[in-house]
Amino acid sequence: MKKDILYILMLMMTAVGLSSCNEDNNTPDEYPDWKARNEEYFNKIYKEAVSDAKTNPNVKVIRNWSLPETHNKPEDFIVVKVLKKGTGTQLPLYTDTAYIHYQGRLIPSTSYPKGMIFDQTWITEEFNPNTNTPKKFAVSGVVSGFTTALQYMRAGDRWMIYIPYQLGYGAKNNNKIPAYSTLVFDVTLAGSYHAGRTSKETKAKAHDMQYLNQN
Repeated sequence: MKKDILYILMLMMTAVGLSSCNEDNNTPDEYPDWKARNEEYFNKIYKEAVSDAKTNPNVKVIRNWSLPETHNKPEDFIVVKVLKKGTGTQLPLYTDTAYIHYQGRLIPSTSYPKGMIFDQTWITEEFNPNTNTPKKFAVSGVVSGFTTALQYMRAGDRWMIYIPYQLGYGAKNNNKIPAYSTLVFDVTLAGSYHAGRTSKETKAKAHDMQYLNQN
């Protein structure tokens, strides 16, 4: 009996010790109040864009491609800031295939003041179309907000795209991306081609931005 009591006491002491270690753990929370912070971040971007778009053609607020005009909440839209205008003439369709350069970030977090990069196609620190190869995607095969943006881009366009979590990965974690994450993409459309057509090899050079539109 005494051994049993002693064993229980030892377990209790161990539990207290572990609890103390957790309380003393100074490891910062990478994503505190993540849902609220992401909603606040995107709503601010959206509000500013709605105002700026009235006078600045390089700022766009685009309703998600699948929603009717009766949907007018901030989370029904993506926000776009045009970094460079391309010279292509073709707008990708939902059923098309696109070749794109991109970098995806989260909003700033504890360890990443500029936002964690969760994916990118370029291998250099800065984007250089002369040394990086675009990635092939079905326009319909990416998150809804990204699909929306691609259908408004022309070859050579470079956009900064802000996607609310509702048009991204939603309320579920996705690999390195936590639930409720606003997605921030730096995207350059290298070209696109319609379903049923065979694309020729993409050279991924700056002067070839219209290559896929011309073949």
